[in-house]
Amino acid sequence: MKKTIEERFKALDQTIKSEDFLTNRGLGNEVGYYIFDYDPKDELLVREHVDYLENQNSSVVDGFTLQVFNLYKIMMELLESKKYLNIISQWEKKHDIMFVATRINRLLKMEEFDDSEMYFTDYIMHRVESNSVVILTGIGEIYPLVRAHSILNKMHLVYTKRPVIMMYPGEYDRLRLTILDTNRDANYYRAFRIN
Repeated sequence: MKKTIEERFKALDQTIKSEDFLTNRGLGNEVGYYIFDYDPKDELLVREHVDYLENQNSSVVDGFTLQVFNLYKIMMELLESKKYLNIISQWEKKHDIMFVATRINRLLKMEEFDDSEMYFTDYIMHRVESNSVVILTGIGEIYPLVRAHSILNKMHLVYTKRPVIMMYPGEYDRLRLTILDTNRDANYYRAFRIN
């Protein structure tokens, strides 16, 4: 029987506060990357719950700081700062989405050989506190411009300090990511699913 979103939130809350999660115990030397997958129709509930977790977090009481990074907002800030929004708008009128996605991925350095240069990784590494639990949001908003597995593949090689949870609007079966109940994003097997 499938759990309700409220039951899943309870599991998420318990996971975040568990000592094994915070110390990456029981992972067999794997980096602490987790995916909280959910039905896309629950997006607004998930956003509210992440806000709730962030507002309720007390580093003194919890022993960690919860830091939420919305990848869509990070990407848009970069595009605005580089004055690319009008250019992208023109590209969208003349080209298909793959053309636009390729250009945005280049700007974000998603295909760089040095994984630490990927924009999201660099952005997070320069802002994350040492005792943090990181939550990544905005995955559905940046799809199909940027793919979740690309971000996870890059980040897990360079950010290994503390646990990372990706909030994923779709399904993760411990082998494959399927975003927004439409397309299979890609195979990905390094993250642990929060049940």
